[in-house]
Amino acid sequence: MDIASLVGIVLAFGAVLVSALIEHTDLSILIRQYAAFILVFFGTLGATMLSFPLRTFINGFKLGVQSVFFEKNFGERNMITQLVSFAEKARREGLLALENESNELEDPFLRKGIQLVIDGRDAEIIRRILETEVSLNQEHGAKAEQVFMNLGGYSPTLGIIGTVLGLINMLQGLAKATGEGNVAGSIGEATAAAFVATFFGILFANLLWLPMGTKIKERTAKTLLLREIQIEGILSIQAGDNPRLLEEKLTAFLEPEQRGAAAEGQGGGVGEPAGATA
Repeated sequence: MDIASLVGIVLAFGAVLVSALIEHTDLSILIRQYAAFILVFFGTLGATMLSFPLRTFINGFKLGVQSVFFEKNFGERNMITQLVSFAEKARREGLLALENESNELEDPFLRKGIQLVIDGRDAEIIRRILETEVSLNQEHGAKAEQVFMNLGGYSPTLGIIGTVLGLINMLQGLAKATGEGNVAGSIGEATAAAFVATFFGILFANLLWLPMGTKIKERTAKTLLLREIQIEGILSIQAGDNPRLLEEKLTAFLEPEQRGAAAEGQGGGVGEPAGATA
């Protein structure tokens, strides 16, 4: 589980709740006006489903939730160590010596790339196959991001629609309230109820849908970086590059502070192969 996502949701919604309590807001109105919740939540889902093919919406929503709440260990430094270790073994014992290691890899992308190298595929073919798969995964991530961005875009609009409906209901009841002599009280209660829909729309958009879309985008970028490291490492192993040269080439993908940490952790050499990280 991604602790940052869970803590973020608790902090965001908790801040709203605490602020409402400090202001002595009658939160029971949110429960009484459940029609506003139904309109905003399910109306937003319906509008977003209308924006995409059904399969795209379902897959995007599912991938998005997984990306936000279940964190993968990208471990770029460990991946570099593993690829350098593969390069050393391939230079000592030949490419076929990587057969056992490739079968034990949990990452299907890396396993596929190493297997292509073992099978003696041409470097250009290997690059084309792997980059095609990366492009497909990137497209899936972009669609998942767009699904949640659309949810965040439609939610406030549905909230406004709910508010308009509430105001219409308020005006319809104005004549009755006038006859009963309690105009001010009735208008105040009806106006507060009308704005509950706007509250739900803005709340869901800014504390749920849009932040989730942003995190999906960040996750996709991290995955893309890892895949670039893997592709360069796989092709360098296929070309028989010097492991030290490979290490320097792949370290260039890391942030400056990560490069320093990697060098310190490895002590100028290459450690044991790391486990699969994606």
